[in-house]
Amino acid sequence: MSLKHGLLGLLSYGRMTGYELDKTFKDSLNFFWQAQTSQIYRELNAMEKLGWLTSEIVFQTDKPNKRQYSITDMGKAELYKWLDESSLDSEFQIRSAFLMKLFFSGERNVDENIIMLENYKKRCMEAMEALEGTDGNIEDYRSCASSNQQALYWGLTAAFGKSYFKMCLDWADSAIKLLEGSL
Repeated sequence: MSLKHGLLGLLSYGRMTGYELDKTFKDSLNFFWQAQTSQIYRELNAMEKLGWLTSEIVFQTDKPNKRQYSITDMGKAELYKWLDESSLDSEFQIRSAFLMKLFFSGERNVDENIIMLENYKKRCMEAMEALEGTDGNIEDYRSCASSNQQALYWGLTAAFGKSYFKMCLDWADSAIKLLEGSL
């Protein structure tokens, strides 16, 4: 996935400002695709140049003006082309600096490696806690969906995240026990 496609997907639900896109992205896609606010605005500018979206300034008297973005027919075509791509082969390729470090951690003290795994568990717990709010976010954004079917898929991705981090925690607990047994 590219950030562009995530933004196109969000815009397929309706017009949004950059601020709304940033917030919606962080409320919904952030656990499996991270983006800085500056990256989002950079991509919006690039996609407008490609003709995938348009923007217009909405003038406001009591607040600063805002720019609203809308997906174009070219943008929808790009989104559907991306959705039709079969990319499952690349989805099973894992790149993890953490696992690379763990692989070579036989060069370090076992106690240091247990600390590394405890830190990993802490990060997994934080990620799981963040995902606990997804059910509420799905309900909040349900009104943006053109059908309940969309919210169903949002829930499926959230369930994947919760299962993934639970698996990571279970694995880390097993790894720590194994290392503690080797002392």
